[in-house]
Amino acid sequence: MKTRQPSTIELQLEKLTYGGDAMGRLPDGRAVFVPFGLTGERVRIRLTEEKKNFARGELMEILEPSPDRIAPKCKHFYSPLLAGEGAGVRFCGGCHYQNLPYEKQLLAKAEILRDQLMRIGKIENPPVLPMVASPSEWNYRNHVQFHLTEDGKIGFVNATGNAVIPISECHLPEASINSLWRHLQFEPNMDIARVSLRAGADDDLMLLLESDSPETPELEIEADISVVHLFDEHPVVIAGADHHFIRVLDRDFKVSALSFFQVNTPMAEKMVEHLLAEMPVSASDTLLDLYCGVGLFSAFFASRAGRVIGVESSESACEDFAVNLDEFDNVELYEGAAEEILPMLVGQIANLSYIIVDPPRAGLAPRVVDAIRALGPRVIAYVSCDPSTLARDAKRLIQGGYRLRQVTPFDLFPQTYHIEAISIFEKQ
Repeated sequence: MKTRQPSTIELQLEKLTYGGDAMGRLPDGRAVFVPFGLTGERVRIRLTEEKKNFARGELMEILEPSPDRIAPKCKHFYSPLLAGEGAGVRFCGGCHYQNLPYEKQLLAKAEILRDQLMRIGKIENPPVLPMVASPSEWNYRNHVQFHLTEDGKIGFVNATGNAVIPISECHLPEASINSLWRHLQFEPNMDIARVSLRAGADDDLMLLLESDSPETPELEIEADISVVHLFDEHPVVIAGADHHFIRVLDRDFKVSALSFFQVNTPMAEKMVEHLLAEMPVSASDTLLDLYCGVGLFSAFFASRAGRVIGVESSESACEDFAVNLDEFDNVELYEGAAEEILPMLVGQIANLSYIIVDPPRAGLAPRVVDAIRALGPRVIAYVSCDPSTLARDAKRLIQGGYRLRQVTPFDLFPQTYHIEAISIFEKQ
């Protein structure tokens, strides 16, 4: 017979984990994950979910706070002083570490990355370097996605993911976005699923309205911005243009409404500079850029390499890539899924020395890893946005004859649990 846990439990939190929670142990030894807790704190929690091997809890009271704990900057960040049953319903879930000084956030994230590589990747003493800090720990996002409440107010999905809460402040968007979103007004019950704001070069702004209806929303916009309606991946321009430009290291990149781009522009620059330093590509080399997007990395290597080959599945990103790299005659682009394109390139590429992979959160499909190993590049640069899938794929690459030389984490998302990293693998 399973023993029921008491409604509230006192325990010690041991460490921060990927996902933003702190982990402790229940009396029966199971791990319990608690949002908004910090390492070393003694807390009282209420269990919200119980599984065979783990549980989740809600922070009710901090009995012994961490000496690192600080007051959050934003009033929508969860505060233990406002805890109680269902407290997470009332708070935004976008930030996770506003209660921790920024320099401590960097240390915690690097340690989480190291732990994931050891536990999942089975890599002993992984070569994780100190995390590269963001120049700005606040107001760094060039792209923010909002939702609407039933009465048309701008908001975010709450910490428990079951409702939209209206907001009156957010300290993550760039200044140009922050100056506009507060003035956006919508009618109640409009058929708009999401509202996004993007900031480009010279504070050029784009407003994206996503809906489940092909009917273009009616709204009045007095600001000089682009407005695009998105339905079923089809953009319709209401005002301005269907794209804008983002400047990285004095180079402008066309980014269309449906195309992805890194949300922290100064950190995108640092990532480009890191890749250029770690991959001394020459005119005798061929570089393969998988999941190349609009060409952020390819554009800076095209003048150095003898040949650059991009692979991208997004039609919109491919169109932007063609514009952004139009000046180069040594660049090719394949449109399609990497797991479909890459096996066809095996045996077809001469002097393939370098591969850059920048996959989505799910990481590399097994067919992609197999094809990379068959292509046999000298160096692989793996740009990851998820430590767990990076660890899984690193294990596969190491088994395929590669050595993990270094892992450099980049803090593209201060105040959150998200971890970007560039790993350099060398062929044995």
